[in-house]
Amino acid sequence: MGLGQKHRRSAHIVWDWNGTLLHDIHAVIAATNAAFAELGHPSITLERYRELYCVPVPRFYERLMGRLPSEEEWEVMDETFHRHYWHRAREAGLAEGAAELLADRTAAGRTQSLCSLAPHDRLVPLLRTHGIDRHFVRVDGARGPSGGGKAQQMERHLLSLAGVEAEHTVVIGDAVDDALAARHVGARAVLYTGGSHSRASLETAGVPVVDTLAEAVETAEQITG
Repeated sequence: MGLGQKHRRSAHIVWDWNGTLLHDIHAVIAATNAAFAELGHPSITLERYRELYCVPVPRFYERLMGRLPSEEEWEVMDETFHRHYWHRAREAGLAEGAAELLADRTAAGRTQSLCSLAPHDRLVPLLRTHGIDRHFVRVDGARGPSGGGKAQQMERHLLSLAGVEAEHTVVIGDAVDDALAARHVGARAVLYTGGSHSRASLETAGVPVVDTLAEAVETAEQITG
């Protein structure tokens, strides 16, 4: 009885990848500035990036440029960003404590999965490289064009998870879009300040905001308990 009750109360965590489990914000900034330079736009700082970042990504570029990029500009910026990002991402490490948190949850018999807007065919090998792929009951990266939000992908992801109920699911991510995706499927969210958004931006989502992944996991268990 006690064990069954504990199992029911434990959260299923859906992890985000970029900026959450993977500490890649500096690779993102460098790639963003390379994309801007391609079209003659000035570079931006990490602070300004975190202040303005949003998805869909063309809307983020609109905030920076004062207008939406044309289709041709978007194609150039998107291609340039990904070329520079993936060159640098190979050197990015996991966020502090991430590997241990994942392993501890696996050892405790708790479930977790990963839903990311990173291209699926690039994401899966990276998880193997970092030695954490075995900790996820399912991994879903993006399989279509880049630039959109996560809500529909999160819906498909959750529907694919046998025995996982939205009300006992917590999305842990670094962007307001992660909270919106969680809300879309009836799950909860905890947002982490180590990635793409400033704390002030994250707090607009109306969900718990934390500074470490350990706090994120602890909060996830509290809000579904």
